Amino acid sequence: METHVSAHTLIARCALLGAFSEEPDRLTRRYATPPMRQVNQAVTGWMRAAGMTVRQDNIGNLIGRYEAAHPDTPTLLLGSHLDTVRDAGQYDGPLGVLVALACVERLHARDERLPFAIELLAFCDEEGLRYPTTYLGSATVAGAFDPAWRDLTDDAGIPLAEALQAFGGAPAALPQDTWHGGALLGYCEVHIEQGPVLEAAHLPLGLVTAIQGQSRFTLTFRGEAGHAGTVPMHQRHDALCAAAAFVLEVERAASATPGLVATVGQLNVAPGASNVIPGQVTLSLDVRHPDDATRAATHAHLRQRAEHIAATRRGVVEWQLVGEQSATPCSPQLTRLLERAAVAEGYPPRHLASGAGHDAVMMARLTDIAMLFVRCAGGISHSPAEAVAAEDVAAAIAVLERFLALLAEERTPPTTTT
Repeated sequence: METHVSAHTLIARCALLGAFSEEPDRLTRRYATPPMRQVNQAVTGWMRAAGMTVRQDNIGNLIGRYEAAHPDTPTLLLGSHLDTVRDAGQYDGPLGVLVALACVERLHARDERLPFAIELLAFCDEEGLRYPTTYLGSATVAGAFDPAWRDLTDDAGIPLAEALQAFGGAPAALPQDTWHGGALLGYCEVHIEQGPVLEAAHLPLGLVTAIQGQSRFTLTFRGEAGHAGTVPMHQRHDALCAAAAFVLEVERAASATPGLVATVGQLNVAPGASNVIPGQVTLSLDVRHPDDATRAATHAHLRQRAEHIAATRRGVVEWQLVGEQSATPCSPQLTRLLERAAVAEGYPPRHLASGAGHDAVMMARLTDIAMLFVRCAGGISHSPAEAVAAEDVAAAIAVLERFLALLAEERTPPTTTT
């Protein structure tokens, strides 16, 4: 079976899965909902046809296993997620599951077994759309599920424990879902890039070096509200002007630091009237970089600048940490193997960091990780406009298949003659 045939089949399958939605006019598929059940049923059928044994764990992950040539061998984990954001595209998550499945299908078609088992993990929740936490599926497999999450409620007031029980799981049995299957070779995830770097470089694939660390803050600039018509400009303590100066400082600092991205995505102006000088502005700050020390140095610098700007404008600023996540490096060994696979298939290796979070973040707590990015049109993601080219999908299948072959070569002892 040629890889381009597999690619066209995969794209058709993504479209089929995209029809399983909670909303008739757009793709929205939250954790433990009827559309998630439909998706799991469809993927279960494909997994079984590919010679895999299939089960669903207590949190709702779908797990297909393709056995090794011999018992008592290690396992390689492949996977991604099947849930979506609201008004999603068809490829963020499912593409990675189905690329891995295509490789297993091709092994099964040749009746080929490897010197290691493959487990394909179709995670039930990565996006955190229904409950206020991400990585429910992969956190459970990695042994990082927080028992307090069972009491989280969705917008309808349904506790997570109740939802997962209705989905076929047992809340008390979640610790059993932590990986207990013996030695692991690692975890590899294929994912659309969700950015424009590969498209700009005219490359179909990218090798991920790390998943960026992230720091999120809330800043409040306080000045003094006043009448827009009566307070002279030189006597104003305009909180919005201070915030605006800081926003530009964020842009300058990020642009001057290679690999760093920083974003002010929310701005709340009070009192918010057209004829009143803003007395208070609350804004968000998101800082990301693949090196934790660089990220920490940047937000320390930005805090100093915020305090200086506020003082210069005769105001004050309050700085609150909302959340922080360390950078997750990919395994150099597995990444080198992916690079060898890409070169062997004729694709120039391009290394880049991921600015978005992935299930690989949680899986890195369990084993070594690697990630392969696939070019997406316009770098668009989390949108119905998500699109991939069949030839790029074929490239991903070919490289992952070659990666499996190279890993098998490393695991196969050389033959000797006498």
